Formats: sequence, structure tokens, C-alpha cells
Amino acid sequence: MPRFDITIVGELNLDLILYGLPESLPPERELLASRLTLTLGSSSAILAHNLAVLGSGVGFLSRIGDDALGEISLAKLAESGADVSKVRRARGSTTGLTVILARPESRHILTYPGAMFEMGFEDLDLRYLADARHFHVSSFYLHRALRHRLPEVFARMKAAGLTTSLDTNDDPDDRWDGELDQTLPSVDVLLLNAHEATRTARAANLEEALEKLSKRTPVLVVKTGAEGAIARRGREEYRTRPRAVETVDAVGAGDSFDAGFLHQFLRGADLERCIAFGSLAGAFSTTRPGGTEAFRDRAHFEEFFSHHSTAEADALPSPKPAPLQAKP
Repeated sequence: MPRFDITIVGELNLDLILYGLPESLPPERELLASRLTLTLGSSSAILAHNLAVLGSGVGFLSRIGDDALGEISLAKLAESGADVSKVRRARGSTTGLTVILARPESRHILTYPGAMFEMGFEDLDLRYLADARHFHVSSFYLHRALRHRLPEVFARMKAAGLTTSLDTNDDPDDRWDGELDQTLPSVDVLLLNAHEATRTARAANLEEALEKLSKRTPVLVVKTGAEGAIARRGREEYRTRPRAVETVDAVGAGDSFDAGFLHQFLRGADLERCIAFGSLAGAFSTTRPGGTEAFRDRAHFEEFFSHHSTAEADALPSPKPAPLQAKP
């Protein structure tokens, strides 16, 4: 049996979230926030953390700097139960940091990439990554030193018998090109938000994007924020609306959705159950600051999932049958 349910390659850093900001941010003024949160950030690490809390066996591979930010990030991820033994501490590198200016209806996201731009193919242990049933990459466009080899990495994981998934996240250059076309043939589950889907498909609207992208990947999942999510596999489609919860912020909600979806996917659940549990996990994430704080509160975690009948059997670890096959 493989050592892990899923192995993940991605970035690892902290999020510094500022709340209660003024409506405008004029230059040369000392502007005040009402509170802040310093929490585990980065799409890949949020996914890995929350998958491990849900009960999936997670192996995580990344590169951080030899600094305090890296050590704090690593410790927070390790507390979830994810294996971090293959995270490389690179001497002389600086761990990245994301600053989020949170407002009720929108947010600004400022990222210093640091070591995440430096992680290359030589940082990967392919044997470790293949010792799983499933392989995942988040933040495709942030892996600038690795991205040109990702088509090869995905192809190797498929050849080793793993199912695969990819969440591109945003492209800071807003180009949406490069190696993605060469990677997609080896991707079983493509996870995007609505903006990413329309830009990736070069479509005029979301429905056009759904038509185009569903022909390029066996399972397509599009997160549509307050509208919920859409999952397609061939002619099979499910749409779901998010649970009504008392929201603190939406930071990491999409990555938490991914965790819920993949947690069920790895257990052989049907597409409808995967998207329903993804929506539940995404909604739960918003009840605390950042993408992992809700999952770190064990009492809150247990109360929330036991309260929602569709998730009662899924909140804790369970036997792990063969994963759902990503058939066209």
C-alpha cells in the first residue's frame, strides 16, 4: 500500500491579514487597522493542512528559507499531521509572505514570493511523491523555477499509477499561458475559480469556459464564490450553493473547498458528494480568520461537522477504498 493518500508540491508561507482598514489608502499617511491575524498561508499549505485534519494521509514537499518565517510556517503545517520531512530549508533564501488587506466585500493580496520562486526540479523527491494514491499541485504560476518541468512531473505521477489534480490559482502576470497546455493531459481533476476558468479557457463568460475546459480534463470543478460551485465529468454536472454560516473572512475558502472535495474523491465518493463536501469545508473555513484557523479549533471543527448531517460520517478518518476513477 502507498504511504500517503496524497502528496502535494507547493508553496509554504504565512498570511498576515489586516482587518478594519480605511476605505481609501492615501500615500504618506499612517493608516490604522483594527486587528490582525498571522496564520498559515499559501494555497498548497492550506490544502495540505486541512486535508490532514479531515483525515487524509498527506505528504508535503516545498522549499522555505532558513529564517523564522519558514520555521513558523513549517511548525503550523506539521501540527495538522501532514508529513513535512521533505520540505527543504534553503540556506540564504527568504521564506515568502502574503499580506492581505481584508474588507467585507473585497480584498487586496500582496505576496512576496521568496523561496517559492526558487523551488526547482532538483528540490523534488519523485520516489516520495509517487508513494501515494494521488498527486496534487497548487499555485501553478508561482512555481517559476519548476513550472517548465511540471508537465514531466505530472506525466511521471500518472505513469506511476496515481490520479492527479491541479489548482492553478491566479497568474500574477495575467498571461495564462506557458506550460499549462502541456500539463493538462496528465491532470484528472482541474480545480479553478470562475475568473481563473474564464482566463484559462480564453472565454467570454463562465458557461463558455465550462464547455471548453470540460473537454480538456476528465473532472472539472469551478468555484463560484457566493454562488457555490460547479463540477463536470463528461455529461454529468452538479451545482451546489454554499452553506449559510457566520463569515469572518473568505481567505483560503477555495483551498479548503479543494481539501473537502479531494478528501471525498480519495475515498471513492461520487461527484455529487465530492462537491457537496467541498462546499461544506469551504464554508467552514470562513468561520475563522485565514484558511486554517477553523480547522485548528478541534472543538469548533467537531461541532460544525456533527451539526451538518451530510458530513457526519466524513469529519473523522475512515477506511480508504480505491479512489474514484477520473473517467471521461
